[in-house]
Amino acid sequence: MNIHEYQAKELLAKYGAPIAAGHAAFTVEEAVEAAKQLPGPLYVVKSQIHAGGRGKGKFKELAPEAKGGVRLAFSLDEVRAHAADMLGNTLVTVQTGEAGKQVNRLYITDGADIAKEFYLALLVDRTSSRIAFVVSTEGGMDIEEVAHSTPEKIHTFSVDPATGFMPHHGRAVANALGLKGDQAKQAAKVAGALYKAFEATDASQIEINPLALTEQGNLLVLDAKVGFDGNALFRHKDLMELRDETEEDPAELEASKYDLAYIKLDGDIGCMVNGAGLAMATMDIIKLNGMFPANFLDVGGGANKEKVTAAFKIILKDPNVKGILVNIFGGIMRCDIIAEGIVAAAKEVNLSVPLVVRLEGTNVQQGKDILANSGLPIVAANDLGDAAEKIVAEVKQVA
Repeated sequence: MNIHEYQAKELLAKYGAPIAAGHAAFTVEEAVEAAKQLPGPLYVVKSQIHAGGRGKGKFKELAPEAKGGVRLAFSLDEVRAHAADMLGNTLVTVQTGEAGKQVNRLYITDGADIAKEFYLALLVDRTSSRIAFVVSTEGGMDIEEVAHSTPEKIHTFSVDPATGFMPHHGRAVANALGLKGDQAKQAAKVAGALYKAFEATDASQIEINPLALTEQGNLLVLDAKVGFDGNALFRHKDLMELRDETEEDPAELEASKYDLAYIKLDGDIGCMVNGAGLAMATMDIIKLNGMFPANFLDVGGGANKEKVTAAFKIILKDPNVKGILVNIFGGIMRCDIIAEGIVAAAKEVNLSVPLVVRLEGTNVQQGKDILANSGLPIVAANDLGDAAEKIVAEVKQVA
């Protein structure tokens, strides 16, 4: 689960991270009132969406030369004008894709005199199973280009969970940023605060870009992106209250209500599989046969008729889906239950695209009999390779 920048900053401030003053706003008038509470004379008006690249983004409804989703304002009138431009309009960035995201809330912050911008992030290193720091002197909007062109400017190290964050980790961050004296102490303090927040909230990512060094010699978190491990959120009801469902894909949100693991992709073959590894193999073999998967969908090991029906409906809400491949290995889950769900779903949604089903495992013959006697044009497959070949052939035949 991701949260907005203003929520991330409020959270990190509780753990000691240095945050500039700022307030959220949901209307133009609220934006102006928020600015009135700040010292000024420089204000920053920031669009709040779950995507990076806001500063270089473009609004669909505004002229191409209009400024992006992060703007400076030198008066309350400019704050008002920027807020009116942003709220309710669609911001397109490199991370949103062409569809963009509608801006429904803003963050009005105090301006800062920036001398230098750094990059500082924490994430889970899957190789070592430890929390890792990623540090660079080249912070700002072009960090992706830095990673691509000059990776030697990005330093990483992990923290042993047996010791936790230690003073030498703070010094390592300061050294990587080239800071000395009091600024090095500030960097170590920021790093420690972020590590504490990461552990305490079961975060999956904390990204500070930029971590700014001001003209006054102070380090300041100017932007923050925080995401959490969804599997641990049951421990953090306070964090769940920060969830903004309007920022999530509607199909993925619907899937979560049925405990379905669903991720929309750009292909044309819908997939319904039980087990993440089997789902990945299914998507791979579809690509090997010349087409592309439209989704990752794992119904899990305990699916019932209602869950399977919901999965079908979610797949078919994607207008790009031209066929569906069901690949089930019945261990804990019985093939006859899956078959009943497939038949019920196909009838309920008036299935109009080709459907290929491969069943194997517990009660497989009963499952196949249910499909064969359904009166529906369901194509049976003997194994995964056969299933992939058949769904691709069926889709091409219809096309």
